[in-house]
Amino acid sequence: MEPVNTIKEMNQLIQMNDMLLVYFGSNTCGVCRDLQPKIEVMIDRYPNIRAVKADVQNLSELTASYSIFSAPVVMLFVQGKETVREAGIISLINLEEKISRYDALLYDRHQPYLT
Repeated sequence: MEPVNTIKEMNQLIQMNDMLLVYFGSNTCGVCRDLQPKIEVMIDRYPNIRAVKADVQNLSELTASYSIFSAPVVMLFVQGKETVREAGIISLINLEEKISRYDALLYDRHQPYLT
């Protein structure tokens, strides 16, 4: 995941990408450090979704503008709109089900990861 550093950069990414996953985390948060590589592996299965990360400790203005008050937080923007927000103890299975549905709807594909 590439880092995002400013509100302007985040807003541009949201507008330029049909689907954008944003991971808000911190290097000092054990849950964040454990979850990030798992999110990266999961999102690799969705080549049309761009993924970025934001450090909640160093980017307080950015996190405040998106009402991020804890970490980790995963947000999915679909065509410029916040569609999914998961925070705290995140179920990767539930998160992937949601992502898979939106990916299938937007790109007219079957949902291979749902049974």
